[in-house]
Amino acid sequence: MVVCLLLLTYDAKFQKQQFATCSKSKTSGGAHTQAARSVLVLCTKVAHKGGNLFSQLASTEVTATSRHYVDRLFDPDPQKVVQGVIDMKNAVIGNNKQKANLIVLGAVPRLLYLLQQRTSSLELRTECAVVLGSLAMGTENNIKSLVDCHIIPALLQGLLCPDLVFIEACLRCLRTVFISPVTPVQLLYTDPTVIPHLMSLLSHSQRTQEYITQIFSHCCKTPEHQTVLFNHGAVQNIAPLLISPFYKVRMQALKCFSVLAYENTQVSMTLMNVLVDGERLAQVFVKMMQRDQPIEMQLTAAKCLTYMCRAGAIGTDDNCIVLKTLPCLVRMCSKEHLLEERVEGAETLAYLMEPDVELQRIASTTDHLVATLADYFKYPSSVSAITDIKRLDHDLKHAHELRQAAFKLYASLGSNDEDIRKKITETENMMDRIVSGLSESSIKVRLAAVRCLHSLSRSVQQLRTSFHDHAVWKPLMKLLQNAPDEVLIMASSTICNLLLEFSPSKEPILESGVIELLCSLTKSDSPALRVNGIWALMNMAFQADQKIKMEIVRCLGTEQLFRLLSDPDNNVLMKTLGLLRNLLSTRPHIDQIMSSHGKQIMQAVTLILESEHSIEVKEQTLCILANIADGNTAKELLMTNDDMLQKVKYYLGHSNVKLQLAATYCISNLIWNEEDGSQERQDKLREMGFVDILHKLTQSSDPSLCDRAKTAMQQYLA
Repeated sequence: MVVCLLLLTYDAKFQKQQFATCSKSKTSGGAHTQAARSVLVLCTKVAHKGGNLFSQLASTEVTATSRHYVDRLFDPDPQKVVQGVIDMKNAVIGNNKQKANLIVLGAVPRLLYLLQQRTSSLELRTECAVVLGSLAMGTENNIKSLVDCHIIPALLQGLLCPDLVFIEACLRCLRTVFISPVTPVQLLYTDPTVIPHLMSLLSHSQRTQEYITQIFSHCCKTPEHQTVLFNHGAVQNIAPLLISPFYKVRMQALKCFSVLAYENTQVSMTLMNVLVDGERLAQVFVKMMQRDQPIEMQLTAAKCLTYMCRAGAIGTDDNCIVLKTLPCLVRMCSKEHLLEERVEGAETLAYLMEPDVELQRIASTTDHLVATLADYFKYPSSVSAITDIKRLDHDLKHAHELRQAAFKLYASLGSNDEDIRKKITETENMMDRIVSGLSESSIKVRLAAVRCLHSLSRSVQQLRTSFHDHAVWKPLMKLLQNAPDEVLIMASSTICNLLLEFSPSKEPILESGVIELLCSLTKSDSPALRVNGIWALMNMAFQADQKIKMEIVRCLGTEQLFRLLSDPDNNVLMKTLGLLRNLLSTRPHIDQIMSSHGKQIMQAVTLILESEHSIEVKEQTLCILANIADGNTAKELLMTNDDMLQKVKYYLGHSNVKLQLAATYCISNLIWNEEDGSQERQDKLREMGFVDILHKLTQSSDPSLCDRAKTAMQQYLA
């Protein structure tokens, strides 16, 4: 038996023609109606969930009742169609199974067709929008199916209708679709006429205000989106809604401002100059943070002021930040608040004070914040404290978000102040919690834990005590073996600090074979990982023994070393020069490395000095030459290279004092009296005109340069 399956590609125009045919049919069960419905069902089954047609046919339970609802949409009697849609609306409320059945049976394209037909009554069009909105309140797969059926353009077109009730129904449905994480928000911006039209609808009713601002707050995801909304008057149009008599409108308007101001200086500066009912907007936000306001409003207002502060529109020492926003956010971290409120409060507070040490100090002494955060790791501490079983189930599933938020806030608190870091590490089991966090299943928790560790690793005292006692280098090294780039960047930054010469962890890390791992990071496509890899090697090479230095050179390879010296990222170049400088320290090490790699190193130095580089890069390069000039045999590579000597002479007479000073160090090392062959070197440099330049530098107004030039001149007089 051969089974043939005809798959028809869904096409809006074809669908419309089929609907037109079936609407002319005199009999609801006629051939035309049945053909249209069959095509519709088949097409929707293909589209629904984006899955395989056969699996959909096998897995979806289609009841006779569901078929009956869809059949009624094709009735030639308009009143029966209206009643059918109303009955469908009542049937799908709270019934996800029924919603899925109707979608698979092709209800969505038919509802959209009826909604868009000008011949349909306003009652029918409105009821269709209501049913579509109800279907959108089902699962994410429902939303995907609705979007695939082009519900968004159809509803946006419906907003051109003059009837307010219909507009509100379309907006309600659009709101439900757009707040879903699976809806591509860019669909709101495809047609440039949509945003200005939505702005014009804001004044129509309480519902249009609520739905439109909610759509904006969910669809403003990028700086480009912020710009579009800002340019179409979002600030001026939405600001008056903050004093609306309706709470939902005020709340959605507030959320709009939080997404508009986030990391946006232009919007934030504009908000500072906006007046609402004669009062500055910032002061309106302050009032919304008062304790008698709903928690959601307090939090969102605090976010608005936080984002305005971080964007530079409000100073970190402003009273509305120090006395209002920061205490409000600290308050949100207390255990009487819901899990999501504590998470949002902690993360917003971490963001607020991240760059400001004074805010960090104030926060650390406000309401026992450091100790309060320790409770985030014990949540829920008592099952009896939560009587709502659904809430308990939710919180158990999301408890990791609390740990993530706590780590973030600890990282921000301890990023600058030594006393705060000490207070954090002395909090009960804190180091054990961080170590556990590094191996959690949630990538976000691991990232937050390593951020916290990185923040604490800036402390010399903690590196020598807590970090050593808890052997934190072990889980860090494990993390470096296999992790996403964002975790690798933070973990490798922490390793950089653990490899500083005063860190007790340096020795065991070296013994663990870290050199090869760090060398591999220098080959990453990520500039941040290349910087961290070379930075860690630079720290490792500082005052290291010859064996370690030679191992670094062997593992990295001269080709990769010189590739890094031509890296387009300036940070990579600077750290590579720092590595070279540390490798070329102490005379035996300088002589050995220059004897095997001297030619390539001199070529690299020449290339940098001849190229367009910053003062800092050229200063580091001249310092490398000064180190080479300090070697016993290595200095001959300089003395026999007249071209390089001419470059040193050029920088000796440069207008920048840093470059002059570095070049003077180089000459001092070449002519130092106590070393063999110094007389010949002095004579050669005198013939090249170095003495005249040094003599002029002894008159320099810069004390360091003047002293160094005098020291060099004394070598000639001794």
